[in-house]
Amino acid sequence: MTPKEYESLNKQVSPNTKSWRTVPLAWLFGGIICCIGQGLGDLYRYLGLEEETSCACISVSLIFLAALLTGLGKYDNLAKYGGAGCLVPITGFSNAVASPALEFKSEGFILGLGAKMFVIAGPVIVYGTLASVVYGFIIWIFHLY
Repeated sequence: MTPKEYESLNKQVSPNTKSWRTVPLAWLFGGIICCIGQGLGDLYRYLGLEEETSCACISVSLIFLAALLTGLGKYDNLAKYGGAGCLVPITGFSNAVASPALEFKSEGFILGLGAKMFVIAGPVIVYGTLASVVYGFIIWIFHLY
């Protein structure tokens, strides 16, 4: 099969994206996640946490909630409708770590859960760290503080 034939076949069987529907839903779901984060931050500051500590608690809380919803099988339903609005924030990263861990848990803690947990998130961590090192090195060279 030639590349052109494959592309033609792929176009025939792939559904068209309904941007008029998916974009507003992604915006809505992403906004709801942000509102939940803002509400948690307001709650944590009301309870007496400092600004920096409350920000860390927001991240931990959103990661925990997304992992919990992934474990309960509910996050995939949210992502089905919310699309990138659910997958782009920190909750999507949590889902990307928890999903493979749950999928391969039957293979054991080391070869299943431990080895497969970062299948999706691993490259993001590696290349994100590499990009930050390169960026830091460039700033250090040019003294652009």
